[in-house]
Amino acid sequence: MKNALEIINLNKTYRNGFEALKNINLEIESGDFFAFLGPNGAGKSTVIGIISSLVTISSGTVKVLGEDITDNPDWAKKNIGIVPQEYNLNQFIPIEETMLNVGGYFGITREVAHSRTYELFNQLGIWEKKDLTPRELSGGMKRRLMIARALIHKPNILILDEPTAGVDTELRLTMWDFFQEINKKGVTIILTTHYLEEAERLCKNLAIIHKGEIIQNSSMTDIYNMKKNKTYLVKSSDRITSDIKLDSFNVNMLDEYTIEITCENRFNISDIINELNKKSISVLNIINKRNQLEELFMELTNTGVSNDS
Repeated sequence: MKNALEIINLNKTYRNGFEALKNINLEIESGDFFAFLGPNGAGKSTVIGIISSLVTISSGTVKVLGEDITDNPDWAKKNIGIVPQEYNLNQFIPIEETMLNVGGYFGITREVAHSRTYELFNQLGIWEKKDLTPRELSGGMKRRLMIARALIHKPNILILDEPTAGVDTELRLTMWDFFQEINKKGVTIILTTHYLEEAERLCKNLAIIHKGEIIQNSSMTDIYNMKKNKTYLVKSSDRITSDIKLDSFNVNMLDEYTIEITCENRFNISDIINELNKKSISVLNIINKRNQLEELFMELTNTGVSNDS
């Protein structure tokens, strides 16, 4: 199976001499749910702009499903759907009409576009708003509309640029479920996000870009394995004395019933519970804080050390 996206020796230098991208190499397999992370100004938007044919390439090659986007830009447009970070909706056209117009751009008949709109709007919970204009919608509704618009032509690749920025927690969870559902159906998803828990929850693989260079490219599992230690939050039904010491673990008291335990990756939850039982402490709840990705992100972007795999 062809890769969904292949980037080879990609460089971008703007007219003012600014090097936005420096020899980027990246492969994303078809069917992947891929996180593309980096701080503001790192180069994420430039890469997305190039993939979507909005930004020209200085040098290098970008292939979408095996086709060079420079030689065949229409192929890329046909196979890619993009949900931009900023709202770019016509504020005065009913949202159903917006979908039909976009369908027409891709050569879809109004009958087929109407059927797809009905399906997508129902999946995203906005069908009852179909006669309203975007200016009459809440921010969350506008975000759902942009997702539906990006999927009207059934693209093989969906690019999500900060898709849940500014939405409430309930809607974010609903959107996560929707993204996972379409990914299971074979749509390759490329996600940029500042919510690192979003990448942890959804993505299989990731790349981190910093100052125009890829400084990390690996699976999410490999990311976790890179961390030497992990931290657990432990709640007990017994009062814990402030002088508690454990043979193999570091302990940080939060209150008389709650502690944080930091241990090496070779230890597991059972080891921790057994150690606490020796101290006559009964564990009510133990949770992995799962902050490895955020810690690694900060480490890599602060040092700029490359660790591609």
